[in-house]
Amino acid sequence: MSRKIISTIFLLSVLVNILPANAQNDIKEADFNPVNTGVTTLSITPDARGSGMGNLGAATDPDVNAQFWNPSKYAFAYSKAAVAISYTPWLRKIVNDIFLADITGYYKLGDSDLQALSASFRYFSLGEVTTGYGDVGLEGVQTIHPYEFAFDVGYSRKLSEKFSMGVVMRYILSDLSFEDTYSGETNTAASAFSADISGYFVTYPMVGRSECQFAWGFDISNIGTKVSYDHGENYYFLPTNLRLGANFMFPIADYNTLSLGLDLNKLLVPTMPREKDYDSYEQYIEAKEKWNTMSPITGIFKSFSDAPGGFKEEMEEISVSVGAEYAYNQQFFGRLGYNYEAASKGGRSYFTFGAGFSLNVVRLDASYMLATAQSSPLDQTLRFTLTFDFDGLKELIGKKRR
Repeated sequence: MSRKIISTIFLLSVLVNILPANAQNDIKEADFNPVNTGVTTLSITPDARGSGMGNLGAATDPDVNAQFWNPSKYAFAYSKAAVAISYTPWLRKIVNDIFLADITGYYKLGDSDLQALSASFRYFSLGEVTTGYGDVGLEGVQTIHPYEFAFDVGYSRKLSEKFSMGVVMRYILSDLSFEDTYSGETNTAASAFSADISGYFVTYPMVGRSECQFAWGFDISNIGTKVSYDHGENYYFLPTNLRLGANFMFPIADYNTLSLGLDLNKLLVPTMPREKDYDSYEQYIEAKEKWNTMSPITGIFKSFSDAPGGFKEEMEEISVSVGAEYAYNQQFFGRLGYNYEAASKGGRSYFTFGAGFSLNVVRLDASYMLATAQSSPLDQTLRFTLTFDFDGLKELIGKKRR
């Protein structure tokens, strides 16, 4: 009887970041050094609009899904309130029971239009996983249903006519627990708390005779505690991320607008030590222990200067997203984008396409991912988002009463 324990922690890493295994085939093994984190599903884009533009949203026109991209944008939202539901079948080329579901909403406080409350709940299911020894059905084999979820609430406020800031508090649960009935080995559920801080600036310059919109924004997400799945023996950093973005929107004809956006992302997580980067095994163990016990705040500052390859490798840790959105009368939308990640950091590069249709009350968006590597399991990923606008609903009810 052969031993066949499947570590669910490792399984999650493979399912969410499986593309790096493909990227590693294209570069030297010594150069392959992705940044490792726990609760990696927090980095997955939930909504179809942002994913349709190459995974960007730090400075795009405010919408209900700003909680993930830049919650400070809610202070500039056009509607009083809105709610969105998003669904993403994950790795559908390989399995059919892994998915990400997300519900997000906001409400603008008072009549001054200066501040807003927001909240979101995201749930990532890894489907059904079998762990244990020997053939399925023998004693010691068990079926588990690992999942992760995060619930957060946010507050945003205008600090001037052109600038706003926002904060978000988040609770995270990663339940990958299982018990090996043969050896007694167990993995436990891990929980964490984190916070986001963000800012958004928008102005309306005149270009020729046309009024345009230029915006920039930033979001530092998942600043929080570390997680452990083995009773505190090993700890993992949350995917703390710095997002910087800019967006320019301009009219191209009556009722027609085009926006162009750029986002830069960098994980604020220290690089996990590799044995090959040290002269002796003792030095490696010492470095690994320091990494394991390092505080999250220290890790944020360390992440800017700890790559073994120096400045060049630090720059490779920055992923780039570029995208465009065409809108006709704010009712019909077409989107495209491109996301680039260095091969040494995972190589998750892909083109994205998206479309949307909006009525007074309901808006439906969809996006499609086309990976640059045909072998990528992320290829052909679909996302759907359904949005309900409360201002449109109020207007519709008012018309019926008349």
